Amino acid sequence: MNIKDLVSDFETKSAEEILKWSLDKYGEKIALASSFGLEDVILIDMMVKINKNKTRIFTLDTGRLNQETYDLIDTISKKYEIKIYTYFPDSNQVEEMVNSKGFNLMYDSLENRKLCCGIRKVNPLNRALSSLDGWITGLRREQSITRSHIEKIELDISHDNKFKLCPLADWTEEMVWDYIKKNNIPYNKLHDKGYPSIGCEPCTRAVSPGEDIRSGRWWWEHPSEKECGLHLSNANKKLQGKTSPLFNY
Repeated sequence: MNIKDLVSDFETKSAEEILKWSLDKYGEKIALASSFGLEDVILIDMMVKINKNKTRIFTLDTGRLNQETYDLIDTISKKYEIKIYTYFPDSNQVEEMVNSKGFNLMYDSLENRKLCCGIRKVNPLNRALSSLDGWITGLRREQSITRSHIEKIELDISHDNKFKLCPLADWTEEMVWDYIKKNNIPYNKLHDKGYPSIGCEPCTRAVSPGEDIRSGRWWWEHPSEKECGLHLSNANKKLQGKTSPLFNY
């Protein structure tokens, strides 16, 4: 089956249906990449309810996260009785970067910020994905202009054409909070302090009511540049009509 057909098919499927398909077909060869945002804790709740034994979750510890994020990771792990696999950046690369450009290099230029994201996030992600057939993310179209055209299933051309699932692509913020409250899911306490989107501590701030939900991330940059490199926009658009043995079912 080609990616174009799957994109069309998955658009009408619920998040639970997409997750069940992925866990049934790939088991531990697919994993959720979690930064423990609102969407991620929802996906964890869904995956555990569908098949706890096949649920695999990993996170990227950049070394610059908020304490509230670490607290939530432990809370989620204990609540669902699951293991969270953690990937760290290469210490030598971090040392060289900081010694050369300083701790707060990200504020000096877009190039520096992307360098920091690359070392602290992108490189660890590449290691995490190296043994997987695909990955699951909590991306939603409503989150930002750079994510407005994501599909529920894409081919990730930056990672050897592995498939990438975004089961909550069409969810609204209202739907997200409704699910969290109805299912009593723990979430990051910073969300109650005006942080709709949470990343590294020096690159995230609270936003005012009515501001864009991503406006607190890299607030000194233009909205069109606000991605860290983990997500390549519209990868599937470039590969529509192509097939992959991963999609045969």
